[in-house]
Amino acid sequence: MRLNKQILHLAIPNIISNLSVPLLSGVDTALVGHLPQTYFIGAVAVGSMIFNFIYWGFGFLRMGTTGLTAQAFGAGKRKEIITILGRGLIVALSGSLLIIVLQKPLAQLSFHLIHASNEVEHYARNYYFIRIFAAPATLALYAFQGWFLGMQNARYPLVLTVVTNLLNVGFDFLFVYGLGMNSDGVALGTVLAQYIGLVLAVWLFCRRYRSYLGDMDRKRLFDVARFRRFLSINSDIFLRTLLLVFAFSFFTAKSAEFGDGVLAANSVLMQLWLIFSYAIDGFAFSGESLVGKFWGGRDYSNLRRVIRYLFYWGSGLGLFFSLVYFLFPRPLIYVFTNQQAVVNIALSYMGWTMIAPVLNSFCYIWDGIYLGATATKAMRNTSILALFVFFLPAYYIMRPIWGNNGMWLAMTFFMIFRGLSLWILSRKYIWRPMNE
Repeated sequence: MRLNKQILHLAIPNIISNLSVPLLSGVDTALVGHLPQTYFIGAVAVGSMIFNFIYWGFGFLRMGTTGLTAQAFGAGKRKEIITILGRGLIVALSGSLLIIVLQKPLAQLSFHLIHASNEVEHYARNYYFIRIFAAPATLALYAFQGWFLGMQNARYPLVLTVVTNLLNVGFDFLFVYGLGMNSDGVALGTVLAQYIGLVLAVWLFCRRYRSYLGDMDRKRLFDVARFRRFLSINSDIFLRTLLLVFAFSFFTAKSAEFGDGVLAANSVLMQLWLIFSYAIDGFAFSGESLVGKFWGGRDYSNLRRVIRYLFYWGSGLGLFFSLVYFLFPRPLIYVFTNQQAVVNIALSYMGWTMIAPVLNSFCYIWDGIYLGATATKAMRNTSILALFVFFLPAYYIMRPIWGNNGMWLAMTFFMIFRGLSLWILSRKYIWRPMNE
């Protein structure tokens, strides 16, 4: 019971904070989805997809920081704890400056690869060149949130995420409905909210963890061997995340080739995928924190138990979401758009979204376990196989035969194989090290 309480103590705030992320994305979609033109939905979808590629690629700042911090916390290494945050913020600042400097080449490459209508591309470009300036705040927030989770503190990431997203929603309504803007107002709202969120993160850190600053060691911070390990772990996560983002971005880009109607419908259905994935990630994040803590403290008895309990909670949540999607498909779609043509298209492909939570829950929980154990090479390798052996071949074989259904089938294969391969490799990377 004590372990289950620890899991829920970390998972529930994470679920709430995580759900606010796709709900924000859903609000963005709903705001432009109720504007007269369909192409505004596509513009936000395409613009968000590009930033998913950019920002999710830097998701290692959150994921890698959590696992490393949790292990240092479990081992009681204060100097290493604060040093990990310092390294994360250095990488965040460097990465964000690189993104801003390279914004035009990134835009040219992105829009060259995406075959959207002229209207969608025009408004997506406007969205892109506004939101790009949120990069420093966005990446720094990743590092802070990962560090707080590694410290077994799920409340601060909850506060950060909810406050930032509420501000974002407020700014969106102000700019879109108050000032008559469209997708560009959504982008501007994101920029302002992210910087306010960063100020809040610094304040929260100083409020509770100021004493750790006295343990900061500059020599340790820039120690080549330790920094190399930090970058090695994070480079594996970076590549793995990039492959995942590529799969979802490829899906969105290819949806655009079917026309604005299918692009809009697939974007709405993908919002439902994201809502579940962010919910289940609440348990995955608690897995990162607890697995990392028990791994660092070599408490293998509790480690085995927490892994088992995580799968109970994760599969149960997946079943719940599948049931909700099965019972209420039409009302859920109407939340995002009232355009009947888009609703009808989305309903015809809703079956894929109904089965996704049950099937996808296992790979998300395994992700959290592997991140807590910093077994990142296995995550990288399984993602490579899932993309190139299952997703892309399935897409190119099934799309000519089954159209948009073929794309959804390929995405489903991708998620199933990720979970299956991580389970197979767990004997080597998770269970065997406990017995050595």
